[in-house]
Amino acid sequence: MVPDIGRGSRTHGLLIYLYGPGRREEHTDAHLVGSWDGFAPDPGRDTGLDPDPKVTLARLTAALDLRVKQAGDRAPAKHVWHCSVRTAPGDRRLDDEEWNAVAQRIVHATGIAPAGDPDGCRWIAVRHAEDHIHIVATLVRGDLRNPRLNYDFNKAQAECRRIEKEMGLRRLNAGDGTAAKNPSSAEKFKAERTGRPETSRETLREAVRRAVAGADSEEEFFTRLREAGLRVKLRHAPSGDALGYNVALPGDRNRDGDPVWYPGSKLAPDLSLPKIRLRLTDGAAEPSAPAVGADRTNWSPPARQRRNATVIAERSAALLERDEDGESAAQLVGVGELLDAVAHTSPATTRAELAAAARAFERATRSHVRAERADTRALRSAARGIVQAGGALGRGEDGGTTAMLVSALVLVTLAAARWHSARGHAQQAHASRQAAAHLRTAYRQAAATPMRVLHDQGRALPEAQRRTHEATLRAVLPEKVVRAGGMEARADALVATLAQAERAGHDSEALLRQAIDMRGLESADDVSDVLVWRLRRIAQLPAHPGDAARRWQAATRHANTPSSRTDERNATATAPLGTNQDPNRHSPRR
Repeated sequence: MVPDIGRGSRTHGLLIYLYGPGRREEHTDAHLVGSWDGFAPDPGRDTGLDPDPKVTLARLTAALDLRVKQAGDRAPAKHVWHCSVRTAPGDRRLDDEEWNAVAQRIVHATGIAPAGDPDGCRWIAVRHAEDHIHIVATLVRGDLRNPRLNYDFNKAQAECRRIEKEMGLRRLNAGDGTAAKNPSSAEKFKAERTGRPETSRETLREAVRRAVAGADSEEEFFTRLREAGLRVKLRHAPSGDALGYNVALPGDRNRDGDPVWYPGSKLAPDLSLPKIRLRLTDGAAEPSAPAVGADRTNWSPPARQRRNATVIAERSAALLERDEDGESAAQLVGVGELLDAVAHTSPATTRAELAAAARAFERATRSHVRAERADTRALRSAARGIVQAGGALGRGEDGGTTAMLVSALVLVTLAAARWHSARGHAQQAHASRQAAAHLRTAYRQAAATPMRVLHDQGRALPEAQRRTHEATLRAVLPEKVVRAGGMEARADALVATLAQAERAGHDSEALLRQAIDMRGLESADDVSDVLVWRLRRIAQLPAHPGDAARRWQAATRHANTPSSRTDERNATATAPLGTNQDPNRHSPRR
């Protein structure tokens, strides 16, 4: 059950909307299910006194506004309190009596009309759909004082959690006051009216998050905002120092024709200028360095930066398993920046799912656990490197390294879900699992081609070589991991990777043990896939197996033996079309 609270100044206008047809003719059979005294006029059902519903609507407005008029100047400017209460999808249909009970409990819990208080505010509950009601109250009590409405939204949420339990409804996760502000109904209607897929608030929130991801300084942050096409307005102190900032979408104007500005703090609690400054200070991004042993010549900048980010993401997953709250909370903020950077530069094939993962995980980066001044420079530098390298093409090595990184990010988000669950952070844990679900979909999109090639290569290996690597798998992998991860049916890609690593000069068994020791396999949907990407990263194998021949050739070129020269010729002969695999092109004839 979800409450949504807002305030306004036009009682009659709100009632016209509630009793009207709605924006898309979705309002049906609008009628009262409850009121302050049980006898309020109902424009939807009262036809005895006056058959004209407009007259009844005017009478209802006058009754609700009576005390507002009596209070005169003492009445608040926004005297209309409006709360919609909606059941979750799949919940049973509540009848009018049950909705009346819900409304009475909400106005009591929030202080609008406490039970037994004859001077409580006047209120009504209107139902025009099966799954929700609208509670409308005027904020002047019978003694002409204003009600105390401190934390009314939190109180309404808490009461909804109790109602869910008692009425047998779907139990939603309790809030903790750290979520970003939801768009208002007016913002949603405006988005629909103007044809936008989301509200300005949501678009701006995502744009600001992406601008801060890996930013090196306050100046760079504001430059990124402007380059993203946003209007930016700074608030300065008399000394000239910036105190805060506001952003607006071009063309988004109010009824007076002025831009609709949003302060950063109203987009999300952690997007205020002081919070952003703290993040920039604590984790100042350094020039992104390639991962240890990374090949700087054969991989494109996007591929190289994604490999580097994979290493850092795996370290973050390990850090989240420690019992150090402050450091883990800081890691989550850094992971959020990394996800924003990846989504911003992702290829078209995975862009939608990665953007959805970043939006979901944004909720997981905030809780009441204070992020200590931990070192998040590695994560911020990885995000910065990805942004500066630009977008990946989504094919070849770029596409393979995207799959490699996304596979690691799935494990990070699952580790975040476990961390939040252990501390009772229900909404954050749910958001982490949502992010993991989107990342899994993005992974399947990015990994489809390279994994298909690897499976074909594994099945094409000589039988004796294949049996040798399968024996290595059985000897090294714990049996429960093999069963849980479906290894027996999906070992072809892993066998191919072990064969390629051995051909490049690695000890396949030692390499496999190293990959397993990195942990996190228990939460993997497919252990084989996780190990494939770990092995390919550790062994510096191409993330896209179609590039394997070229890399094998480079690895064996330095081994001056007849067998190595034979391998070079075989790799060249089996190279994919369109790749330049001439072993003598850049080396003297031997």
